[in-house]
Amino acid sequence: MKFSMNGALTIGTLDGANVEIRQEVGAENFFLFGLTAEQVFELRARGYNPRQYYEMNPVVRETIDQVAAGTFSAGNTDLFRPIVDSLLNQDTYFLLADFQSYLECQYKVAQAFRDQEQWTRMSILNVARMGKFSSDRSIREYCANIWNAPSIDAPIRTATGSR
Repeated sequence: MKFSMNGALTIGTLDGANVEIRQEVGAENFFLFGLTAEQVFELRARGYNPRQYYEMNPVVRETIDQVAAGTFSAGNTDLFRPIVDSLLNQDTYFLLADFQSYLECQYKVAQAFRDQEQWTRMSILNVARMGKFSSDRSIREYCANIWNAPSIDAPIRTATGSR
């Protein structure tokens, strides 16, 4: 949310804060990728096998193989072994299932970035539409709904001491 409040464009799945961000900034100003919650449930029910994505997608395979080979760890093949094993055998967050969609989304990001007018417009709209997530509103809602603390009117003083 802080990134969006400063003009960053979000590339994300529909989970967590991304759902709210996309709703506020507009789908056209948000780069969406990945499975929907329903698709994740269906895939899990059918028996998600992340190794299938590794075996079927050459880009996934090359990426995982480079990590496993130590390409990003100065040749240390043990450093990222737990991550590789987790991705290939468990993949709790369906990362390999989302990988191709992520690559396609990155292509869309690159295309949008080349159109500086469009990119600037999207960035400005992100800032303009993120007011809902200001700390003032959040604190006010926490006080009212969680802490049951009444608000008070406090005088605001300027640096010179006047009101």
